[in-house]
Amino acid sequence: MSPLRIAIAGCTGQMGKALLRLAGVDPGFTVSAAVTVPGDGLVGRDAGSAVGIDALGVPIGTEIQDRCDALIEFTSPAGCEAWARWCAAHGVPLVSGTTGLTEAQRAALRAAAEQIPVVWAPNMSVGVNLLLGLAAGLAAQLDAGWDIEISETHHRRKVDAPSGTARALLEEICRARGLDAAGATCYGREGQCGPRRPGEIGVHALRMGAIVGEHEIHFTTDTESLTLRHRAFSRDTFAAGALRAARWLQGRPPGLYGMRDVLGV
Repeated sequence: MSPLRIAIAGCTGQMGKALLRLAGVDPGFTVSAAVTVPGDGLVGRDAGSAVGIDALGVPIGTEIQDRCDALIEFTSPAGCEAWARWCAAHGVPLVSGTTGLTEAQRAALRAAAEQIPVVWAPNMSVGVNLLLGLAAGLAAQLDAGWDIEISETHHRRKVDAPSGTARALLEEICRARGLDAAGATCYGREGQCGPRRPGEIGVHALRMGAIVGEHEIHFTTDTESLTLRHRAFSRDTFAAGALRAARWLQGRPPGLYGMRDVLGV
């Protein structure tokens, strides 16, 4: 089997570097392009050398020159929209892990997915995608006497809150309970907020240190408590999932897929 040619957008960010490290030493992949924004101080440097592995012979640039079998992007909401349009125009399958998207940016992903296969997921780890199913299953089985709270913790540099994963957990739980997420959610609490409303789901975001990512779902009654927790110790777990998704997309028809499709869970 020939190596899969991948382009990595946002290659100098934390996720981009993890992707370069993993793909650069995996014989199943060839890095055909590594791109960043104009003005990045790493433009022109070899992509492999920039992340501490052997040189790849691919200079970091600001646009894609060579053919690729898939593009993986962890950039910004605006970047996600732009790359979705680029991939649709060039017939390149897209893997996106960018979160914090507006409805217009989500619409751009859906529009691209009418022409190419797209995997978009707020979290690409195996554990988190199993967690989504577990959380939904418990929410469906436990009655309204169980209060539900979601908390997430990330590094101090994360710019969106709550995390895309926390939002995905919230949506799965609300779907399982037949709740409208907008009406059920309480984002943190402050002041004289009164007692907890029946059916309310609290969502809380912590930002500190260099924590890669932690998510907890608490199910609690007056007499017992059950907690589901996932911890990511390295961004490599997300990068490995993204590479797996890029491989899975090959030969797929146009459509918008998620990591649970990739994993078959």
